[in-house]
Amino acid sequence: MRVAPTNNSSFPRRRELSDFFDGGPTSLGLRLRGTTFDFELENSLARIPYADPAVDLATAELAEQIKRERGGKLLNLYRMLLHSPPVARGWLNMFTAIRQQAALPGRDRELATLRVAVLNGADYEFRQHIPFALTHGLTQMQIDAINSDPGSELFTVRDRAVLAYTDAVTRNIRVPADVFERVRAHFPPRELVELTATIAGYNLVSRFLEALDIDHE
Repeated sequence: MRVAPTNNSSFPRRRELSDFFDGGPTSLGLRLRGTTFDFELENSLARIPYADPAVDLATAELAEQIKRERGGKLLNLYRMLLHSPPVARGWLNMFTAIRQQAALPGRDRELATLRVAVLNGADYEFRQHIPFALTHGLTQMQIDAINSDPGSELFTVRDRAVLAYTDAVTRNIRVPADVFERVRAHFPPRELVELTATIAGYNLVSRFLEALDIDHE
């Protein structure tokens, strides 16, 4: 199982187009009825090729929606999901709800997400969420401790309850009563449901990423 580091030093350099050809462009524009997608030509390590988002108009429109809702970029995760547009659309809707429409504070969401990534060895997931964690108030020392020492005094009592609950849901599925009561003390029912959905959802993400060896961005 791969352990999620917090820096890029242990990962090999991504091979560039110039490694294979002399000169020429480094990106390919795919255009369909006024819709343009730019993809870096790369030596992908994914187990199957990424989907072509310009294969038809419906897929192209879905790809544009994904870009709008995910910061203007079509991540490799969604490039793979577009092999099945219905699954990609459902995935987008679910995680838009978790990330943008839930009442659960972003700090709790990112704390749980990073811990899921550590437990599942999901490097891609861990790296993608570091900026979000920092934005929502976690420090770099706390992010490092999510990996190395989740019981650290760097975390609040509430943080440690979230981390213990994340461990139980991810590792054991059935949550011991004492672990549940500790986390329940900090959240109203809606937020507890959203925290549980976040943990379950990002277990889905990490398993999908790792099963198909989806490339880091």
